[in-house]
Amino acid sequence: KLQGKKQILEEHNEIRRSVIPTARNMLKMVWNEKAARNAQKWANKCEMRISPREQRFLNGVTCGENILLSSNPRTWVDAIQVWYSQSSNFKYGYGATAKHANIESYTQMIWYNSYQIGCAVAYCPKSKFNYFYVCQYCPPGNNAMQIATPYKSGQQCADCPHHCDRGLCTNPCKYQDDFANCINLRNLFGCSHSLVKDKCPATCRCSTEII
Repeated sequence: KLQGKKQILEEHNEIRRSVIPTARNMLKMVWNEKAARNAQKWANKCEMRISPREQRFLNGVTCGENILLSSNPRTWVDAIQVWYSQSSNFKYGYGATAKHANIESYTQMIWYNSYQIGCAVAYCPKSKFNYFYVCQYCPPGNNAMQIATPYKSGQQCADCPHHCDRGLCTNPCKYQDDFANCINLRNLFGCSHSLVKDKCPATCRCSTEII
């Protein structure tokens, strides 16, 4: 179990380090035990599909999810490579290179601020595919407006010069904005305004962290 956790983190962080073009704001992933338990709960149901959004709610945040169905027991490295293989359908700044190409498992893995991960696998003897792999990513990636740019390109760690581990940022903002336009709100009203203070805690409290 522990071996798997280490493999999952190392593999994801290696993929995040090696994106092309390089990322200036890519956070280093850490393990989230709650997300792992949640992934296990869903995997054990053997439904072989992405879980309903409302079942991926963790510490006030909905998490993203990648799944894999397999007829034989693969290692976690193999499972992650299947998601990674979608990178051949993806071009930074452009998105999917072909009309119906799948890219969302890959873009979730390289989403800059999805820095917590928890994964699980279940054996599902009644299913056509016997093994069901689930990883949950918090906060979630794949914001539709940004799918072509899952991170900011530039020199590695340019946005976190004092918090850098071999190309990955180690200073995640622990807060979450409720609105997408918080920067505008802060610029208009300032953070002492009750609306901004209440709805934009990340923008207001994280001046140097990666939001």
